[in-house]
Amino acid sequence: MALNNYKNLLFDLGGVILDLKREDCVRAFEALGMENAESVFGEYSQTGAFLALEEGAISVDEFHAEVKKMLPQGVSDAQIDEAFGRFLVGVPMARLKALEELRKDYKVFLLSNTNPIHINGRIAQYFGVDGKTIGDYFDGMVLSFEAKAAKPNAKIFEYTVLHLGINPNETLFLDDSQKNLDAASQLGFGVALVSPGEEFVDVLKRVIG
Repeated sequence: MALNNYKNLLFDLGGVILDLKREDCVRAFEALGMENAESVFGEYSQTGAFLALEEGAISVDEFHAEVKKMLPQGVSDAQIDEAFGRFLVGVPMARLKALEELRKDYKVFLLSNTNPIHINGRIAQYFGVDGKTIGDYFDGMVLSFEAKAAKPNAKIFEYTVLHLGINPNETLFLDDSQKNLDAASQLGFGVALVSPGEEFVDVLKRVIG
């Protein structure tokens, strides 16, 4: 069944497909000795070096150097990456299967605020079941660190339209942040909020009506 006139489904990753647990990341950095870790990590967006990494404004090496300024001497790059990775919990197999089913009827795309550490680390592992990669589940992807902009900045949505070659009026964007949806709506995307604890398949059923 077609979703109204939508030909494309554009998915956020964290909080929609990928389960997150911000508190585990905060606790992990506190355990490494970071003060005020609670204020560094937002529910939907990051700050400081963490945001700069997501926006592609700094390299991974520069990120490590900046984060070490907030930590006691002796903390390694690997320890930083491990603590940062605690933000990510996993991707239920049912969601991966749902994406595969949706691709039978729609073009399925990804638009994510993410960074090289996560995408090449835990995210690659979560999507790597059955010998697959994250790219096997989507017809195209836009990652913030490659686009040099992060949601809700309008620039990343403009980049998405050009990079993926999609028409916003034919595209439904699913995200767990209302700010991101509002920004996408301004450019003509159809939007749907995936609330905490809600499955995107149920949101799609609701949009279908």
